[in-house]
This record gives sequence, C-alpha cells and structure tokens, in this order.
Amino acid sequence: MQLEQNHKLLFVGDSITDCNRSRPFGEGLSDALGTGYVALVNALIQVRHPSFPIRVVNMGVSGNTVRDLKARWQSDVLDLTPDWLSIMIGINDVWRQYDSPSMPETHVGLKEYEDTLADLVLRSQNVCQGILILSPFFIEPRRDDPMRHTVDQYRQAAHTIAHQQGCQYVDMQAPFDELLRYKNSAELSWDRVHPNLTGHLLIATTMMDALERSAPQPSVGV
Repeated sequence: MQLEQNHKLLFVGDSITDCNRSRPFGEGLSDALGTGYVALVNALIQVRHPSFPIRVVNMGVSGNTVRDLKARWQSDVLDLTPDWLSIMIGINDVWRQYDSPSMPETHVGLKEYEDTLADLVLRSQNVCQGILILSPFFIEPRRDDPMRHTVDQYRQAAHTIAHQQGCQYVDMQAPFDELLRYKNSAELSWDRVHPNLTGHLLIATTMMDALERSAPQPSVGV
C-alpha cells in the first residue's frame, strides 16, 4: 500500500468523480463522498487496510473540463494540502466537441488539455507525495467511433504527462474494454460517459490495484 497512515487522499475531477458529494468539501459521514467510485475507494481502503486511517476528500465538480480545474486548483487542491492526489479529467473536454459543435468556446482542444494538465501536475508536485492520473474513458468498444477515437487521443496525452512528470498513470479505458467484451455499453451507462454502480466499482478496484502496488508500474500503451 503506497498510502501511509493518516494520509489525506484528495480526488479531483468532473461529474464521474462528483456523484453528488457534499459542498463545499466532500468529506465526512453518510454520502459526503458522493455515491460513486470515491466512496467505493474509501470503503475498500477501510476493508482491505483497517489499520490504516486515511482521510478521503472528494472535490469533483460536475461538468468540469481541465480548464475549469485550472480556475479552482489553488482553492480546491493546493490549499487543502493533500498527501496524495487523484486526477481524472478529460471526458467533458472531448464531449463538448461532439454534443455542442456550434459552441467552440466550450471546446478544450488536445494541446490545451495536455498543456494545462501538465501545468497542474507540476504545480502540485511540491505539495503531494504522490499523484495518480486516471485516464479519461468512453464506454464504447468500437475504436473507430469518432468520440472514442478522440478520447483515446486525450488518454494518450494523460499517459505522456504521467510518464514525463513521474506520476502514476492508471488506464481506465482498458478495464472497461475488457468488461465490454461480455457486456453491452447500455448495461454499464445510459450515455456511454456516466457509469452505473458496476462501472464505478470497476474504477474503484482498478485504482485500488494501483495504490496497492509497491511502486508505479509501466502502463499499457494506448
């Protein structure tokens, strides 16, 4: 387990992370962590490592792009001084290009995504002991689907940043692709973006597997 006792693990991202977490800080009892993978990771830590008290905080915000993360990074990440940071962002950066094609001001292009994410990671390295970059994913098995193809480009960018800056990259598309060998995407998500509880459990267990490795492992290429 890479986390140590009393470490603070902070999650930041979009609606997949948010999942109706408490405001202003997603921390505490009941559903304060939301109803998604963040709460499941917290539960898995408590079950698998009961002697490790870990402070988990959810700072996901629905609809966020990496541009939105940049605007709130100081207050919602750096000022909270996490020991470990989990970043999962990118699906809205891609999605707005497809669901709002006539609104280019909402689109975050690949270069802006890559440059901004790299800057946020760089700003966080003196604060955090460890940073995990969770790749964006699209619950669609066909790689020739236009949006899936674009997500794969952003996923590769996330992988590159993690490699260059010494972060731990956690590929979330690969486990969904494996599950999609047996299940239709409609069984996992109503819109191929927001996973149901099965999908959130897949995210949580994949992240736990990464945290329980003794050191970051080389990731599978996109």
